[in-house]
Amino acid sequence: MTTAVAALVAGAGVLVAATPASAQVLPAPASATLVSANPSDLTPHARDGETRAFAQVGDLVIVGGSFTQLRQTASSAWVTQNYLFAYDRTTGEISSTFRPVLDGAVNTLVAGPNGTVIVGGAFKTVNGVSRKNLVALNPTSGATVDSWVGRSDGGTVRDLELNGDWLYVAGAFNWLNGTAHAGLARVDAATGAIDPTFNVNMSVGRNTTSPYVWSIDVTPNGDTMVVGGNFMYLNDLPRNQIALVGLEGTPTVLDWSTQKYVPPCAAPATFIHYVQDVKFGPDGSYFIVGSNGGSGWPTAYCDALVRFETGARGDSQLATWVDFTGNDTITSVEVADGVIYLGGHFRWLNNPNASDKAGPGAIDRLGIAAVTPATGLPVNWNPRRSASSLPTGTTSWGSAVPVLWRGTDGIYFGQNSDAMGNEYHGRLGMFPLSGGRTVTPKNPTTAQAGNLYLETADGELSKAPFDGTAVAAPTVQSQPNYAGAGATWGLGDRIYWAHTVAGTPTGSRIDISLFNGTTVGAPWEASGYNDWYNAAALTGTFYLNGRLYYTRSGATGLYYRYFEVDGNYLGATEFTAPTSGVAWSSVRGMAWVAGKIVYGSTDGKLRSVAFDPTAAPVVDGTTATVVAEPTAELTWSNPALFFTAQ
Repeated sequence: MTTAVAALVAGAGVLVAATPASAQVLPAPASATLVSANPSDLTPHARDGETRAFAQVGDLVIVGGSFTQLRQTASSAWVTQNYLFAYDRTTGEISSTFRPVLDGAVNTLVAGPNGTVIVGGAFKTVNGVSRKNLVALNPTSGATVDSWVGRSDGGTVRDLELNGDWLYVAGAFNWLNGTAHAGLARVDAATGAIDPTFNVNMSVGRNTTSPYVWSIDVTPNGDTMVVGGNFMYLNDLPRNQIALVGLEGTPTVLDWSTQKYVPPCAAPATFIHYVQDVKFGPDGSYFIVGSNGGSGWPTAYCDALVRFETGARGDSQLATWVDFTGNDTITSVEVADGVIYLGGHFRWLNNPNASDKAGPGAIDRLGIAAVTPATGLPVNWNPRRSASSLPTGTTSWGSAVPVLWRGTDGIYFGQNSDAMGNEYHGRLGMFPLSGGRTVTPKNPTTAQAGNLYLETADGELSKAPFDGTAVAAPTVQSQPNYAGAGATWGLGDRIYWAHTVAGTPTGSRIDISLFNGTTVGAPWEASGYNDWYNAAALTGTFYLNGRLYYTRSGATGLYYRYFEVDGNYLGATEFTAPTSGVAWSSVRGMAWVAGKIVYGSTDGKLRSVAFDPTAAPVVDGTTATVVAEPTAELTWSNPALFFTAQ
C-alpha cells in the first residue's frame, strides 16, 4: 500500500492534500438510484429533542429518540409519547397499540428475529420493569419480550448492528449481561445471550474523558466491523477514534489505522471525538466516515466526509477522497442504491478553501446532501433543511440530523428541527424512492476509431478521421456556436468546453453543447457553481471515470480534479498525477482514446502515449509516439481538440 501527497491549488492559496490512498484504488462512477427530493406527506411529527433511530417490521415503522410529544398532522393536537412510537408507513397513522413506556431516550433500533424490535439507549426501566439500556419489544403491542436476556448493565447503548444471527452492541458500557465488555459486545440476536468469544474492548478516552463507542457498522458478508467513537485504544492497540475489527473466527483488531483523527480540531473540550458516523458500502469494499470538529483540516479530517478502502492494511491510512464542508458538522451518513447520503448542519460541500463561508468551488447544500461514492462530489439533489413557512412553535434549523436510514420505501431522516424540503416535517420524515430518478454515469467512448476535431479558426472545426494510429485527411465544418472555444472534451452526445464569455467572474466558463458529429449546438453553462474557475487557462483536457485531467498555462504538470457529470460540478481540489518524460507545459489539446492520451503540442505535432490511471507513473513519456506532423491543413497546437465516435 503506497500513499502520496500532491500540491493542491485552490484560488490564490496553496494547500497540501492527500491523493488517493492507493494507486490501485480508482473508484469508477456507477449507475445509482436517487430518492425524491420531495419528502413524503404521510409521516407524523414529533416535538422537542430529536429523532435518532428507525426500524421497520412489516409495514410498521418504529421511531426512537429524545422527543416527548407526537401529532399526526400539522393541525393535530400534541399527544405525550416519550422516546419511542410506531406508525404505518403506508398511511402514516400512528399506532395506538405500540405505546411502550421508557424512562430515558432511545439511541438505536433494529428489527430483530422472530418479529421483535430491539431497542438500545439511555433508560433504566421499560414498561415499569428494570431493563437497563437494552430491550426487545413486541412491535405490535409494545410489550417487553421477557425471554430476551440482553442487558447493558454498565452504561448506555449508542448503536446496534444486526448481521446474521449476531447482534453487535456499542456504547458507553463496561458490562453487558453481567460480563465485562468495554464499549463493544456481541449477543445472540434471538436470545440476547452474550457471545464469550467476542472480546474486543476500547479504552482511554480523548482529552481525559471516559471512553465510549459512538457508531459501528458491519460489512454485508459479516467479516469486518468498523468502529468509531471516543477511544484511543482497541485491545490495547493504538486506534484513535476509528478502527477495523475482523469478525471471521476469533474477532481481532485488524492492521488498519489512520493518523487523520489523532490531532485535535477547533475545540477539543467541545468536540471530544469528531468521528460521528460510519457506514460500509453495499459490497463492503469501502466505508464512509462523517465528522464534526470545526477547523483543523487538512491536517485532520475535521468537518469532512471521507472514503476509506476496507481491504487496505497498515498504519497512517489516507482517505481515497475527502469532501470538506468548510467548518460545518456532518452527523449522519447512509449508503444506499449507489448513493451516499449525509446530514448535519453543514451549509456547503466541496468547500476546502474557506472556513465558515463559501470558498472557491463551494456547492450549496443546507444540512442534507447526496454524493457519489466514486468522487465524494454532490449529485444534483438539494432538498435543504429549510421551509418558507412553519407552524407556530417549531424551528427551521437545528444542529443535527442524527440518523439517515434506508427503509423499504426510501431514506428516512431524523433531526432536531422541523423543516425539510421547504415543508414542515417535525423531527422526522422520509424521502421516497417513488418520484426519484436514476443517476447514469458518462464516460468517453471506448472506440479506438472515430474522429479528432481541432479548432482551426474561431468558430471552425476540422474533422479528421483517426483509427488510433494515423490521421486521415480532414474536412472543415463551420461551427458558429463554438466561437470563443478553448480546451474541450467529448462525453457521449455532448462536448464540454472552455468558453470565453465577457462579464463572467474569470472571463470564461465551462459550457456544454450537444454535438452529433456535424453540428455544435447552442452552449449553456455547465454549472454556476463553477464560475470561480478560470477555464480559459486550460491548455488541454479530457475526462475519465469521474476525473477531469488537464494541463494549464504556466504550469508543468498533468493535473486532475474530480468532476461530477450529474450536476456538472468541478472539484475544488487540484491533484497532480505522477508522470515522467512529457513536457506538459508544451501540450496544446488532449483527448483520451482507447487507453491513450492523444495530445498536440506547441511544435504542431500530434502524439500518443499510453495512460494508466492506476499506475505510478500514469504516463511514461519514453513510450510516446508521433501520430501526425503539422501540415498546411492541420497544426496540432490548439487547446480546442477532442475525440468522439461521431
